Amino acid sequence: MEFKMVVFDMAGTTVEDSDNVHEALIKGFASEGLIIDRQDANSVMGIPKPVAIRTLLSEKFLLKEHIGEKVSKIHKVFLTEMISFYEKDESVRAKENAEATFSALKAMGVKVCLDTGFSRDIADAIIRRLGWNENSLIDFSVTSDEVINGRPFPDMIFKAMHHFNILSATQVAKVGDTISDLQEGTSAGCGAVIGITTGAFRREELLTVNHTHLVDDLLEVVDIVKASKAG
Repeated sequence: MEFKMVVFDMAGTTVEDSDNVHEALIKGFASEGLIIDRQDANSVMGIPKPVAIRTLLSEKFLLKEHIGEKVSKIHKVFLTEMISFYEKDESVRAKENAEATFSALKAMGVKVCLDTGFSRDIADAIIRRLGWNENSLIDFSVTSDEVINGRPFPDMIFKAMHHFNILSATQVAKVGDTISDLQEGTSAGCGAVIGITTGAFRREELLTVNHTHLVDDLLEVVDIVKASKAG
């Protein structure tokens, strides 16, 4: 089983996130007079943001009527906050060793892909800010609004596989910091489902779902891929 592609999550995995996504989601709800806390926000991390918002509205606030309108209003505030943050905030940076990991994988002929629960406009703001396309550090990216089903469904991974004509998910490694990342990789049948412990979820939380590896440093992903080539 030799890996041909590694699919990385963005915020919390390859992009530094000091609760910025949580804060934007909290502000979105506050704009409609609804209070959520970090734990509420964390419970829906990694899944498409409109789905995350709808889930919290229905499960925490038990809303049933006009929920689509509220989702739209909250998501609009979330989008504005996130794009402004990624375009302007001085703290925006890649996670430690993310770019070194990308470079090492590409040097081995492995495709580097990003997938995310963000929509395309937010993902593009991040990629532009970090210069990952210009510096040829990534090969492809796919966002939750470009597929029918976002995480925990495997659609984004399958779209990336189709782009590179990779026929078997056993040749794909999925890396992420949330439970939904690991569920996505498992649903796709990825050969490696790798949780990174330096993001939104602690090691003990990631241990509660199926995975093949848990790592504390992104460079460990390079070792996992090297082992697949050696084997």
